[in-house]
Formats: sequence, structure tokens, C-alpha cells
Amino acid sequence: FSLSTYNKMWTDAQKDLDIQLQREREEFLQPDKDRVEAFKMLAASYIKYMQIFRNLETAHDRLIHRQKRMVIRQVLDGVIGRILEIKKEMVELENSEFHYIDNILEDLKLLPEDIEVPIPRYFIKEKLEVLQQREKILDQILLDAGLQTQKPVKVMTFEEAIKMIQVAERARQGRCRAAFMKQIYLEEKRERQTKLQVQMGPSPDAAATCIQKVWRGYIQRKKTEKMRGEEMIFLGMSLPPHLKAMNISQMHAGQVKALEVEVQERHEEVFIKDKLRETEGLDIKETLQDQISQCFIECRHIIGKFPDYPTEEAGGSMAILSQKTPEQVTAELAARKEMALQKKAQKGKKEQGKEKTKVKKPQKTGKKVRAPGEEGWKMAPSNFLSIMEEGNSQYKAIWQNRGEGWDFLQDHDPELIKEEKREEVEEEIRVQVDELMQQKLENLKLAVDGEKSDKQKKGRKSEKVRAAMMSLVRRTIDSLYRELVEEGLLIKAKTVNLSDYVGKYSYLGTTLRQVDIEPMPSLADVRQLIALYGILPLGSQTVHEKAPLVKALLLAGPAGVGKKTLVHAICTETGANLFNLSASNIAGKYPGKNGLQMMLHMVLKVAKQLQPSVVWIGETEKIFSKAAPKAEETNPKRLEKILPKFLKALKAQDRVLLVGTTNRPFDANVKSFCKVYQKIILIPRPDYASRFGKYFLWKHIILQNGGAITNLLNISCLAKVSDGFTQGHIIQAVQAVLSELRLLQMTRKPLRTAEFMTSLARQDPVYKEEEETFK
Repeated sequence: FSLSTYNKMWTDAQKDLDIQLQREREEFLQPDKDRVEAFKMLAASYIKYMQIFRNLETAHDRLIHRQKRMVIRQVLDGVIGRILEIKKEMVELENSEFHYIDNILEDLKLLPEDIEVPIPRYFIKEKLEVLQQREKILDQILLDAGLQTQKPVKVMTFEEAIKMIQVAERARQGRCRAAFMKQIYLEEKRERQTKLQVQMGPSPDAAATCIQKVWRGYIQRKKTEKMRGEEMIFLGMSLPPHLKAMNISQMHAGQVKALEVEVQERHEEVFIKDKLRETEGLDIKETLQDQISQCFIECRHIIGKFPDYPTEEAGGSMAILSQKTPEQVTAELAARKEMALQKKAQKGKKEQGKEKTKVKKPQKTGKKVRAPGEEGWKMAPSNFLSIMEEGNSQYKAIWQNRGEGWDFLQDHDPELIKEEKREEVEEEIRVQVDELMQQKLENLKLAVDGEKSDKQKKGRKSEKVRAAMMSLVRRTIDSLYRELVEEGLLIKAKTVNLSDYVGKYSYLGTTLRQVDIEPMPSLADVRQLIALYGILPLGSQTVHEKAPLVKALLLAGPAGVGKKTLVHAICTETGANLFNLSASNIAGKYPGKNGLQMMLHMVLKVAKQLQPSVVWIGETEKIFSKAAPKAEETNPKRLEKILPKFLKALKAQDRVLLVGTTNRPFDANVKSFCKVYQKIILIPRPDYASRFGKYFLWKHIILQNGGAITNLLNISCLAKVSDGFTQGHIIQAVQAVLSELRLLQMTRKPLRTAEFMTSLARQDPVYKEEEETFK
């Protein structure tokens, strides 16, 4: 793929977005009485936005032109937010988190893979250095605290090293001597056979024997080479076949991608900004000083005295240089002073009034009042349409008809950067000029009008404030981070991608719903919800602030369906910190009500400061259980009352997500349980399609553990027999069979179906009664 391909991909995505925005203006503004038709319209838009999202994300990742990537990023955030808004409307229309749109996909001639939510790669790439540094710090803290053991490095003495080298050298010399002697023996044997053949003539038996020797030697050499390779894999000296190094084309692609990242990360803005400061900075500074001095003189001539210099909050010299007359500037400054005095007076009156009287607030009712003319479903107003419109208009104005034949490198446009950076340079210089001109104005006032500056008084006040601030001793984020790690509350997330949670799409959803049967969700549906509610908002600040806010997420399902894996996947895909507040983990730590509040305050402070963050509560049903409370320190219910306050403290700008996991949600008190967890995702056991499909579950897990698939292994039979078992059961069965010894025997003794069936039969499945209880 060349850069022109990705430029075309971006162009096509922008065209599709333009059409979609036109549809938004025409169709979504009209109320629709038919909820089924409204859902179909929303689903079609959801699919279209997902295709645009996929193309924009690929173009943003592969293009190296900085200004283009900035425009794409803006539109990309808008598209992600719009997808989340449409998802919210679809949930409200169907009263279900899971949607079955296979009939719409069929009409559009699309596959389920086309609506798979892509994870933007810039979530990690933009903060890779920070994440790597944080991981090093975390590893060091864990090592110092003894919570993580370093891999032992074998240290040998000098004498042992010499002895090992001597043994290896003697063995090498012995092999060389044996090879030399063998060569002499073979040459002598060949001479004797030649003499016999000359005397007696060639015989067919001798010729056949010769051919057999050559063939057997060739076969044996191949077997020996294969056995040596297996031995090296077993010893850990080389990689197994499915993990071997990439081929030449893949290596070349990797090198190209590394170069692209290097070009993307170049900081031409800094170089151009410095150059602008050198070439145009002096002229800008002189122009600003002349304009401000002229304004002082004009004010002195008209009013009779020099004006007060505007404060930094009022805009500094920007207020003076705005298109206003000197009288207007002076009057505006005087009016602001009067307003400040009036506000102080009003505050004093309000405080007195509060003490005397109490004003009753109108009671809020939970009922929504519908306008008399409003009927049917209508799309809620969007926070992201304006962002997409702005990005779309920017694309049309600058990039749509832009000739780029001159730009061979396609990395940046210096003129566009100059336009952006010139404003920043002017602002920096204006701040410096403000300081100089403020001093000059005070000198002029003292010399001409005899006025004294009240700077000394302000200085005294600021010193008092500074002294008061210094007296407030607050702990640093680093010390809080270290304490949470040492207490085991901040843990290291496992490196698991969302794509590792394999599972197939359900093709019977629409058919079952047409006959009033609610289908069980598939693993692909679960994967999609995790991406929509967990990963996308945590990865982008813009999306999190403006999209429908999801503060808490509950993953409920039988043991072994991958709930913890999904928690770790959210952290891996977004680079989030992982806090473990499970009842078993906090037992005995920070006892008492004050200790609990302090713990949550520390977690909240670190999570907000080092966002994104995931706060995980395992076995969360214990916190809301109906059972009688235990001892205070080990009581899991002590979090029940404080969790709503914890969630209330989270605002839209805080990329912090509370994730609970449970395999017994029916043991919890439903009212308080659902009050905390805004979204509940049911994770079922895998269906037949997920167990049998290509590269899914059985195949995926066997290959992942070093096994090989042959005709003797009936995957279809295993998929049918394992009905009722979870991913965890299948992993345990595969790992029990594929021991190190069994992997070495696999070439001579291929894997058979019965081996896995025997291992699987020792485990307890998920029974129908439990599944119905989950429903």
C-alpha cells in the first residue's frame, strides 16, 4: 500500500461522511411513530458510521502528513462519539444492550466482520513513552516490595566458565577428528569398490544398494535435523514454527511502518516555530510596543490621564489593541471595577440573607413532560455533529481540491504550520511586551502625573497567600502511587488484546426475535459492547467528555467465560492503570470508616491524575449481598454505601471506569446493585459457532499451546461435546493434555479427539438452570 492508497481511503471516507451528514439533516430531525422503522434507520446509520470509522482510523494510522492527521483525528473523534450516541438510542428503542441486525447486513451485502469495532491505534501510540516509563516504575516498585520476583540470572565463576569452554572445545575437536577419520575410511572403501567393479563389472544389486544408501542417508539427515530443531525448541533455544520470525516481505513492511512512525513523530512544528520567532519576532515586538504607546498617548490627550493597564485576566494588551476608541477602553475598565465591587456587595447581602431565611427548592419529579405536539420517536440532539461538520468543511476548504504533486515526502506543509504557529508566537511575545509596557506605564504615570503604584501592597498580599499555600502539606502523586502498589491495590495488567477474546457472531438473532424468543448474546456481541462502553470512551478525551457517560460497567457470567480477561483487555487497549478493589484484596487494609474513605480518596486522586484508569471490583456481588455483615475489617459490604459517592465524584472529564465482575449476580440486593452499575453485560458460555468456527476456541487454543491440527483430531466432535463448557474449561482441558512431553511426542503420535474428551469430562459444565437464572 502506498500513501496514495491511504489518501484515497480518506477521500472516500469523507465522501461517505458528507452523504451521512446530509441524511442526518434530512431524516433524523423528523419524528417517527413506527419504532421498528426508526430502529432500522438507526441500525443502517450505525453500520455506515462504523465503515467510515474503520477507514478513517486506517488512514490516520498510516498517513504521515501531520496536518492531514490532525483533520482526520478531529473527524474520527466526532464519528466515534456519534456511534456511541446512536448506540444509546438503539438501546432505548429495543430495551436491550444486544442488537441483532443480520437482516440489515444481508440487505447491504456486508459481513458481521464489517461492524466489528476497530480499536484506534493512536490510543497507545501517542503516549507510548509515558506508558513504557510507567511500566518500568511499576516493575521497580513491585520488585522493591517483594511482590514480583525477577527472573534469576545464572552466575558462574571464572573457573567454571573456563571449564565449560574447555569441554566445548574438546568436543569440537573430537567431532572434527571423527569427521576426518570417517572421510579417510570412506575414500579407502571407495577405492576398493572401484577396483572390484573394474575387475568384475557393475552388478544390479550393488547399484540398488547404492541408491538405497543414498536415499536412507538423505531421510535420516532430514529426521536428525527435525529432531535437533525440536530439541532446540524444547530447550528454549529457538522459537516454535508458529512463532518463528517473519518472512522477508513482512520484515520489510515492519521496517516501513517503523519509518512511518518515526516521520510521524518528528517535531517540525518546534523547528518552524523557532524559525518564526527568530525571523518575525523582533518586528512583532516593535509593532506591539508602538501600538500600545500610541494608545497611551491618545488616552492622555483625550481623558487627561493615563489609563490603568488591563490585567492578564482581562486580556492584557489585547483589550487595549482591540478595535475600540480610548474612551471605550477606559470606560470598559472602569465598568469592570464597578461590577467587581457590586458582586462583593451582593455576596455580603446573600450571606446575611441566608442566615435569616431559608428558601425552599422546588421538588424534582422523575416524570418527563412531553410537549403537546410531540409524538413518536425523535433523535436526541448530538454533541458530535458540529465536530464532524467542522472537520468536513475544513477538509473541503483545504484538502479536497489541493494539488499535491509538488509534495513528494507527504509529511507536512510548512506554510500551514506557519499560519498556526504565528498566533502562538504573537501570544508569547505579547506576554513579554505586557510586562515591559506595564512598567513603562507606571514610570510615565510617576513622571507626568505623580501617581504612585500600589504594587507594594499587592506584593505583601501575595506573599501572605503564598505562605498560606506553602503551609498546606500535600502528598505527591508519586508517593500515593507507590503506596497503592505496595498495598496491592494498584496491580499490573496482563497484556491481552480484545482480539484475543475470540468468538463468532450469532446469525439466528433476528429469526429468534421474530418468534418472540430472546436469544442468548454471542461472544462477538460481548466484544463489541466492551469496545463501545469501555475502550473507546477511555481512549479519547473528546469522546469521553461529550459522549453518553458510562461510569460503571458490570460483567456478569458463569465462571470461566473470560470476565477478568476482558478487564485486562480494556487496560491493554487504552494503556489504563488497573486498581483492584475486590473484597478479598482490600480485606484487612485501611480499617474503619476513615481508613476506607482515605483509600478511596487515594485511588480517586491517582486515577484522575494518571488517567485513563480502570477500577476493578471482583466478586462484586459480595459487596451488595443480602447476608448478615461480618467483622468490620473483613466485611465486603463496607464498600456498599461509599461506592455511589465515589461514582458521583467522577465527572465527564475524568476518564475513570468502574468495572465489576460477578459469577453470582443473583445473590446481590438488586436495588443497590443496579444503582451503582449503569450498564450490565451478560457474558454467556460460548455457542457452537464460537467453539467450532475457523480459528475459534478449540483450534485457537490448541494452536496457541503448541499443538498441531491433523485429520485424526475431530474439531467438530469436540465442539459438540463441549456444549455447556466455558472458555476456561476448554483452556484447562487443552493445557492438561499438551504437556511438554506430549508436545515432543506429537510428530510420532498425533493428537486425537479422545485425549481432550477425557480431560474435559473431569470438569463441571454450566447447567441450564444456572443459565436461566442469569437470564
